[in-house]
Amino acid sequence: MTRVMEMSRMGLLSALVAVAVMVVGCNQSSENGSASDTSNVTAVDHGHSDADGHDHGSWWCVEHGIPEEECSMCSSKAAAKFKEQGDWCEEHNRAESQCFICDPSRAEKFAKLYEAKFGHKPPAPKE
Repeated sequence: MTRVMEMSRMGLLSALVAVAVMVVGCNQSSENGSASDTSNVTAVDHGHSDADGHDHGSWWCVEHGIPEEECSMCSSKAAAKFKEQGDWCEEHNRAESQCFICDPSRAEKFAKLYEAKFGHKPPAPKE
């Protein structure tokens, strides 16, 4: 009987963890402190779409190795800001300062931001 109770507790614990992950994952703040508005995230042509499984709800853009809000490949608002500042790589269609193709060492700046926030190295960018 204790084995059955133990398995029931584990199932309940798993369900609670899943709910907590969903709630915390949607808790990104915008400039006004409210939940993140992803309406500024559009398909800047970088060869994938949201259907590819890219999550725009977290702080870190795993796909590109940059904080999501600053990702010039996911956010048309960010892309416009970088273009306006003259920080744009035409060849790779992203902010020059975020073009790890032209200069892989640029990724270090962003990795340090991640490490400062989470205390460990970021996941490797998918691109």
